[in-house]
Amino acid sequence: MAVSSALTVLYLLVVLAVTECSKSSGDVRCKCICPPYRNLTGHIYNKNISQKDCNCLHVVEPMPVPGRDVEAYCLLCECKYEERSTTTIKVTIIIYLTVVGALLVYMAFLMIVDPLIRKPDSYIQPLHNEEDTEDTRPFTPSHGQARANTVLERVEGAQQRWKRQVQEQRKTVFDRHKMLS
Repeated sequence: MAVSSALTVLYLLVVLAVTECSKSSGDVRCKCICPPYRNLTGHIYNKNISQKDCNCLHVVEPMPVPGRDVEAYCLLCECKYEERSTTTIKVTIIIYLTVVGALLVYMAFLMIVDPLIRKPDSYIQPLHNEEDTEDTRPFTPSHGQARANTVLERVEGAQQRWKRQVQEQRKTVFDRHKMLS
């Protein structure tokens, strides 16, 4: 239920962002980069104009040089017409924030539920005990085999099996280490 409502909200946000308008004033621009010229420092000029008007004469305002030096100054400037899709940027940010939010909710859920399902593991052997013997207790569930009926109990069972396998692998590694020593 929560997943479907989250997907619905995400879908509505995407549709809203797409239908806003296909090209807003920030989607296109002409960008002129003018290097230092005589006693002037370099400067970057941006203006929202059409592609055919993307040149120094239309973008650089106010013109920093007097009338006779305008042509020489404009020849040094490099003007580029740029298009970008702010709709795509908005949709990407919305999806990113939705995924991060879902992960935070999941983390909070696990932080609340984990102490409830975690039980003390009395059968785990210490990591650095190199004098292991064969009298380790086998894992036997305290409530019988009929308790694997909920998802959390199945996850806990899988976690316990994994821990047993790790313990067996450690024991095997330490035994082989003793044999080789």
